[in-house]
Amino acid sequence: MNKSVILLFSYFVILGCSSVKETTSRKNIQVYTSANETNLRLDKSDQTYYFKEMKQPLETQVCVFVNPNKKFQTFLGIGGAITDASAEVFSKLSSEKQQEFLNAYFSKNEGIGYSILRTNMNSCDFSSSSYTYIQDGDIDLKSFDISVDKKFKIPMLKRAMNLIGSKATFYISPWSPPAFMKDNNNMLKGGKLLPQYYQSWANYYVKYIDAIQNEGLPVWGLTVQNEPMATQIWESCIYTAEEERDFLKNFLGPTLKKAGFGDKKITIWDHNRDLITQRASAVLDDKEASKYVWGIGFHWYENWSGGDQMYDNIGKVNEMYPDKNLLFTEGCVEKFDAKNYQLWANGERYGKSMINDFNNGTVGWTDWNILLDENGGPNHVKNFCFAPIHADLKTGELIYTPSYYFIGHFSKFIDKGAKRIASSASRSNLLTTSFMNPNGEIVTVVMNHTDKEIKYFLSVGTNATEIIILPKAIQTIIH
Repeated sequence: MNKSVILLFSYFVILGCSSVKETTSRKNIQVYTSANETNLRLDKSDQTYYFKEMKQPLETQVCVFVNPNKKFQTFLGIGGAITDASAEVFSKLSSEKQQEFLNAYFSKNEGIGYSILRTNMNSCDFSSSSYTYIQDGDIDLKSFDISVDKKFKIPMLKRAMNLIGSKATFYISPWSPPAFMKDNNNMLKGGKLLPQYYQSWANYYVKYIDAIQNEGLPVWGLTVQNEPMATQIWESCIYTAEEERDFLKNFLGPTLKKAGFGDKKITIWDHNRDLITQRASAVLDDKEASKYVWGIGFHWYENWSGGDQMYDNIGKVNEMYPDKNLLFTEGCVEKFDAKNYQLWANGERYGKSMINDFNNGTVGWTDWNILLDENGGPNHVKNFCFAPIHADLKTGELIYTPSYYFIGHFSKFIDKGAKRIASSASRSNLLTTSFMNPNGEIVTVVMNHTDKEIKYFLSVGTNATEIIILPKAIQTIIH
């Protein structure tokens, strides 16, 4: 037998080993798809998929490999922020549209199953004006009153929490202390908390948690400060890593514990991925500070400098402090323009970030405003942006953007308590992550960020099923 015949024979032997053969496995596989330039939005495929034997894939075959035997972090949930802006817009909707909106976010059957909520303590940029809960100069907080929250925000939070039920994770974040407590005497434009007000400000968190829980809203946790290294034209306050560490260690942590709130989950940083390793090291290498920390929160705006998003920094923090949790606390598409409501790239930004963040150890993911109006607000400093759902208050209609559907490919199907499992693609044009739900079902998300249709094999052990993903599409496979 000559050399060419031997090589040809060897190739067909290998191909035979790698071919997909029928197996007795008839496990039901469900595929949900959203794709650009189609009407597919979280639509379930009518096609029947079955696992078949596939012992050894070839290099020419595109595969997504899932290994359920390798388990990682426990999934907390996915959600968004009910800000003053979101609640104010919500209040202006008809009762029918309000219910549609609530179901769209918080129902697993009719919507995408949000379970995490964040809200602002004191005003933020997405408030119609600046406010605090006390009168100017009230160090003892005797005038503390959350009536401003009772008009719009608390009623909306209650309705959302009622739909979520026992799986709800609700946390609070401050943008700025009252102006008199800061060295610039202004809630806006950065400034620092004056040392003589550290205790009064720590007491403020206790007052707020107590007040909002008295409204029937159980608080799961809090972040120390939103974006502590950003001097913004809106409410902001600067903490160096050492200042955040010492405020937490000497004031906030002990004060919460003394008040009976030692079970509240405290998250540090709450800012971009760029400086996250430095902040984590400075706080968590201090044992006294670290004992109060549940996790490290982060945003996605580090590409303001022109660079790429620093997903790897999340993995590095996970390696450095595996006993702490990683929580995405804010992200949105900036610079609102109504012409871009249906811009697919906005949704892709969510898909790419969520897959990378989860693969790097993130336990939960919190979007920014869950609802804004047709102007990307209200916002008292005109920092308008996108939300997954907008309300056109002129027409009374809700506008669902691609971001809503991309988030839904995760939040609708991954359940609280799920474990992330090993998942990888054999080609860079596919992104993927996988979770195993508490009931044992596997949820695999696959994203095709190219302009070409891709045929791939979803491979689990020695079994696989062949799936086609459309150009610029995201799929969730339940198997």
